[in-house]
Parts: sequence; C-alpha cells; structure tokens
Amino acid sequence: MSGAIPPVGVIGAGHWGKNHLRNFAALGALAAFADADAATVSGLAATYPNAKTFVGGEKLIDSGIVKAVVIASPAVTHGALARRALEAGLHVFVEKPLCLDVAEAESLRDLANRNGRVLMVGHLLLYHPAFLAMKRLVDTGVLGDLRYIYSNRLSLGKIRREENALWSFAPHDISMILALTGQLPSKVVATGGHYLDSKVADTTLSHLTFTTGVQAHVFVSWLHPYKDHRMVVVGSKAMAVFDDTRKLAEKVQLYRHGVGWNEDLPVVSRAEAEPVAIEDTEPLRVECETFLKCVATGSRPTSDAEEGIRVLRVLDACQRAIAAGAAVKLS
Repeated sequence: MSGAIPPVGVIGAGHWGKNHLRNFAALGALAAFADADAATVSGLAATYPNAKTFVGGEKLIDSGIVKAVVIASPAVTHGALARRALEAGLHVFVEKPLCLDVAEAESLRDLANRNGRVLMVGHLLLYHPAFLAMKRLVDTGVLGDLRYIYSNRLSLGKIRREENALWSFAPHDISMILALTGQLPSKVVATGGHYLDSKVADTTLSHLTFTTGVQAHVFVSWLHPYKDHRMVVVGSKAMAVFDDTRKLAEKVQLYRHGVGWNEDLPVVSRAEAEPVAIEDTEPLRVECETFLKCVATGSRPTSDAEEGIRVLRVLDACQRAIAAGAAVKLS
C-alpha cells in the first residue's frame, strides 16, 4: 500500500471484531479499540498493548487519536455510530449491514460525500478469492448467459435476538448476486419461519427476479444440522459452484454440462468437475488492506456506500415481502 498507514480504531471486539483487531494490528494500523463490555476490553488489552482502549465506541470516536474507524458492533448500532464517526471527520468501515434503514443509509452516504470521507461496507465475500474466480467465469463468458443463481448460508448457531436470519446472513449472498448480475432485481418474493422467537425469523427463503430473465434465490438459516455455505451459478454454457466449506483447491468447481435436443426430447451431456485455481489469501486481510488504501489514496472500494445501499434495498424489499406475504417490486 502506498502512502502513510492511517491510525485505525476498531469498535466492537466480539466474535468478528477480534478478527479486525488481529488484521489491523498485523498491518500496523491499530491505534485503539473499544467495546461496550469492560471485561472484553480488559481481556484483550494485553494482546494489543500499543492500542488505546475505551469502554464504549463513542469515547473512541471522540478521542481524536484515530483517522478511521471500523464498526463491528451489533447491527442495530451501526447507523448511529457511523454518523457520529463521519461527523467527527473520520473515515468509516462498517460491518454488514451498513444500517437497518435505506433512508438512513442514503443519509450516511451523503454525509460521507460532503465530508470527503470513505464509507465502506463489510461485504466480505466480494473480496474472497473464490468469489472473484466465480466472477471472472461470468465476466469472461465462460458460463455463457446467466440463467439462475442460488445461494445457501445455513448453519446451527449464531442465533441472534437483534436481527433475523435474513439481515444477519443474507447480505453476503445478496451482495454477490448483485455483483454477478450487475443490477437490482425487479421483484422479490420472500418467506420466513419463526421458531425460537415469534418476532425474529430463524430461516428465510428469498427469490429474486431480474429484468434480464435471471432468477436467483437465497436460503438462510441458523437452525440447520450442518454448515452449508454454497453458491451455484448456472449459465447457458456451463455451471459453477463456490462451496466455502471445502478446502482451498476445491472451493470453486466448473461443470461444463450441456443440454441438447433429440427431436423434442432433452438430452443431458454430463462433464467432470474442473477445479478452478484461486489465490490463497485471507478475504478479511484483503478487505482491511483495501480500506487502508482507500483512506490513503481517496480511491473507492468495491463495497462502497452505493453498493451497501443496493444490498439494503433488496434486504428491505425481502423483509417487506415476508411481512406482507406478497411479492414486492423494486424500481
């Protein structure tokens, strides 16, 4: 990365925030961190002795010792913390989702633009070497015309009370689908199942329809017997699978299956799976490096505020479809 490394503060030192601490410390950028829980802060202080510690993200923002912050706190706090940081003149990297309201996200984008600050969203899989390999297969025409995409993000655990499975898991899949199609869906249909808490959906199935004829669905759940993080992309020439539960050499597989016709009968021609080579890089490290580069140079990240707003619009439409029990159209 060219230019001086900006001092960064991390707000939220929980399950995922600890990964940010590790990466920004390794990159020589970690200047401070905060968490709402004092015991969490004290427990990590010895691991990062050169970083100032705060109980409460607002105190870190107001300290004046950082140029940028990473917000890895609960989703319901993202909007308020991002606004406070931007108003303080800081660059901001917010874990997904950017916030829980489209209008608020647009307001944060406008504030970042007025202040000339980077506002980046943590759509991690856009930086995953396996997804980037999948996107190259689409962009270079190896798969032909896109026809159908489905994505599963299923596991047992990480049960939330603040947001449902749609808002907790699906941002990753929606961001990848929008990146592959290059557009917003025209219509969504979604359903949800409430089993542990009548107010929080534990499983949701969202179906997206695009004006190009592409269809996609996203199935997410934290009540599943095993981990299944898989995306399948079906094209007119070939199909590809990104399975994040498999070892590196097998994460992306290309299938050059074909379907022809014998008079009026379809004939399937099966092909062996071809492993697709991908780089051995940690997606979060790449994402953190991207944020530092954007802060230093003023460049825009792939997952900028506009990209975050597009994902929010789809999430919001899916949530409204679940509540209404009917399809929701997007402009």
